[in-house]
Amino acid sequence: MTDCTIDIEQYLEKNINGICNNSYHKNTDNHCAHFVSHVLGFRFGFTCRGMTGDGTADDSANIRVHQVFTKCPKVGKWDDKPVSTTFCLAFITSASNVNLKTKQMRNHPRKHIGIFHGGKIYHYSNRKNKVVAQTPSIYAKHYSGDDITVYYGSMPKSDTDS
Repeated sequence: MTDCTIDIEQYLEKNINGICNNSYHKNTDNHCAHFVSHVLGFRFGFTCRGMTGDGTADDSANIRVHQVFTKCPKVGKWDDKPVSTTFCLAFITSASNVNLKTKQMRNHPRKHIGIFHGGKIYHYSNRKNKVVAQTPSIYAKHYSGDDITVYYGSMPKSDTDS
């Protein structure tokens, strides 16, 4: 998927229980990759169906940020994102968790993912238990710390791509 043909605005303010049909809805769990993967059809890696055993493989979605990062054909620091890139993934974590050369992200609790489109980053706010949209400059404040870095990733192939 190289262009956003999805009406992403339809997800704003939704709780994960309005997005996932596989009964993986606990508000105490992190749903950022879960949301992104349902919207974009990422069915690789560990999925919501794997967590619950409910639903079907056709509606199952990845739930791990680091697995999505690794599948991106191209990754880099947000500030190095080509200006022409208007649809991509946005990741945020400590720079010590990322190796750009190998496209690896450590499985660390402080990592987050969203979808960049139309100048905003749409992501699942685990604190608010709903989908929100923020400017990249606000998203960059998701975590505090001197080495917190925002990264971009080009879209992995989804199950809905031909």
